[in-house]
Amino acid sequence: MTTKDNKKQEKEVILEETQDNITVEEQTEDQKETGINEEQIHKKMKSKKDKNEVLLQELGEKLAEITDKHLRLQAEFDNFRKRTMKEKAELIKSGGESVLVKILPVVDDFERALILLKDLNDEDAGKKGTQLIYNTFSEFLKQSNIKEIEAINQDFNVDLHEAITKIPAPDESLKGKVVDVVQKGYTLNDKVIRFAKVVIGE
Repeated sequence: MTTKDNKKQEKEVILEETQDNITVEEQTEDQKETGINEEQIHKKMKSKKDKNEVLLQELGEKLAEITDKHLRLQAEFDNFRKRTMKEKAELIKSGGESVLVKILPVVDDFERALILLKDLNDEDAGKKGTQLIYNTFSEFLKQSNIKEIEAINQDFNVDLHEAITKIPAPDESLKGKVVDVVQKGYTLNDKVIRFAKVVIGE
């Protein structure tokens, strides 16, 4: 083998080693670059995860707030509905109160007429007609849930009676009690629509 061939082989060996070194350096650079990329990706993923958690927390808070508002609104509506139903029921119960109160003086007049007609014969047409109309009115009051307030010989009650005057009690047991009724009182569905005007014994 000549000197020329030896030099050529040496050059080839040196060239191969150089290429190997370059390849190793390139691989190292690639590994470094890949490591940096993985770290950046990891940071980005962590950042995204943190953002998602914050977003989920905010959404959870908003959902709780909306749920609370919805429950409050539902409760308010339920209260409004119950109140409206109660008012409607009361209105139906006492809707014709003003009309019924105006009928009471007519009933009073019929009662006075019957007192004046008591001495007449029961077969008298005027007496029979007056009694018939009075009975019709009395039945109408019952059907309308109007009741007469008991007063005579009862203890005086400011919630039911209106004292017109006081007189000496005809009996010791009647002191502080109603001894006479000047005008009858009435209740509509247990609500006083006219107080009984009474005379108290003392």
